[in-house]
Amino acid sequence: MPKLGMGPVRRRQLIDATIETIHEYGLADATVTRIAKKAGVSPGIVHHYFADKDELLFETMRDMLSDLRRQAVLCLNRAKTPRQRVFAILDASFSSEQFSPEVVTAWLALYASSRNSASLTRILALYHHRLRSNLVDALKKLDPSGAHGFQAEAIAAVIDGLYLRAALNPALHDMNNPKALAVDLVSHFLDSPKSDEP
Repeated sequence: MPKLGMGPVRRRQLIDATIETIHEYGLADATVTRIAKKAGVSPGIVHHYFADKDELLFETMRDMLSDLRRQAVLCLNRAKTPRQRVFAILDASFSSEQFSPEVVTAWLALYASSRNSASLTRILALYHHRLRSNLVDALKKLDPSGAHGFQAEAIAAVIDGLYLRAALNPALHDMNNPKALAVDLVSHFLDSPKSDEP
């Protein structure tokens, strides 16, 4: 029987073990038994806190998105201008925490598996909505007459695309490379004449 108050500790331990196990074995072979072993607990403990592997994966992705959100809030709180808010979102997206090898592997695996998981699709949709909302908010203040939805989607595509390229190419794995590219591209985008939203 788990000790009283151990719930948050165990859940944290199991989520960390899930990320490490996905990195070591890949998503398909990240079994509950392997996750439990990595966490130093029995498989029964895993099932005490999570109904099944799918729920554990969902909670792992939610936890990773919560980390990203916390980083975004910290960066946004330091921003003084709307332009700085746009770049604060880039700072959070390309932070060193988002580029640890384990986190990169887990992101790629969970993103790919979301195509076959309604729960992962839902939580990714929330992430995309939040990213778009933060970008639109900053862009409206930067240029009230702009095509904010189109601009936000373009910047989000830059973030996702450069992260994916860096994640798949070890030569770009230093977060400074994709971040520098993102800052350069978004700077040109913000400074160029605006066209109407299609």
